[in-house]
Amino acid sequence: MKYLDLPNAPVESADILILPVPYERTVTYQGGTGQGPAAILDASSQLEFYEEDAGWCPSRHLKSTVLPSVCLDAATESEFHQQLFQTVQELPRENLLIALGGEHSITPELVYARMPEGGTIVQIDAHADLRPSYHGSVYNHACPMYRLWQKGYSLLQIGIRSLHESEAELIDKQSRITSYFDRQLLQSEVWQELLERLASLQGLVWLTIDLDGFDPGLISGVGTPQPGGLGWHQGVTILQTLLSNPSVELAGMDIVELVPEANRVSDMLAAKLLQKGISFWGISRGFNQHPETGSQIGVVDE
Repeated sequence: MKYLDLPNAPVESADILILPVPYERTVTYQGGTGQGPAAILDASSQLEFYEEDAGWCPSRHLKSTVLPSVCLDAATESEFHQQLFQTVQELPRENLLIALGGEHSITPELVYARMPEGGTIVQIDAHADLRPSYHGSVYNHACPMYRLWQKGYSLLQIGIRSLHESEAELIDKQSRITSYFDRQLLQSEVWQELLERLASLQGLVWLTIDLDGFDPGLISGVGTPQPGGLGWHQGVTILQTLLSNPSVELAGMDIVELVPEANRVSDMLAAKLLQKGISFWGISRGFNQHPETGSQIGVVDE
């Protein structure tokens, strides 16, 4: 698989590592998230190299590679998550890792491997994902944020609009969990407060994007859709504000819960979001000033 249909750079020289994780085992509503990574990468082949919001071609300056998929269908849940952790732990740390799911249960192991020192999880999501266990499993896609919170990470949740009473109580009681509920973000003062919070974050951050955090009118192909949600421009502004923050060290990000659809609109939104993340991260770290030796160089663009 390729990103933007460009040649994969050697891992040791790549600035961007894209890891497909087509894991689908605990989905409780709409199946198909296992096909998400391939659909996102396929849709990326239809994107222009030029990223219009930041005004540059990231692939002129950045080298990217799509790693082999982490796919262990025969493994038990615990075996799969341990293998995912080991796979990510062995990757070089100086580049940007972006994982493509698959279901949201993959996030904790990515964070444990990439950000073991602790830090902040910025979560775009319709659901709080703070269940201690669900359907008898701590590895359920309803549990990843609880697992991370248990390990001492701070959570900044954006777009939440579906949660259990016990999750609401946890959010109210715990100082390490800050939730911006979806409808509240319609208030200009709350929206501004969120942007100021993102702009003032410091230290290690992991960005996890469950695509159901967006309005299903924009992206209906998700595992567990909910009415409401972020608009496209809201989502882009959140990414740009966070990734342009010079005090943030982005340990990595993931995009999860895509269910590919025949019209490919959902696939394209996810692919465009991937491109925006790479662009904002790259330009904020000065890659636009680096020599033009990226993956795009030497490729006929027509």
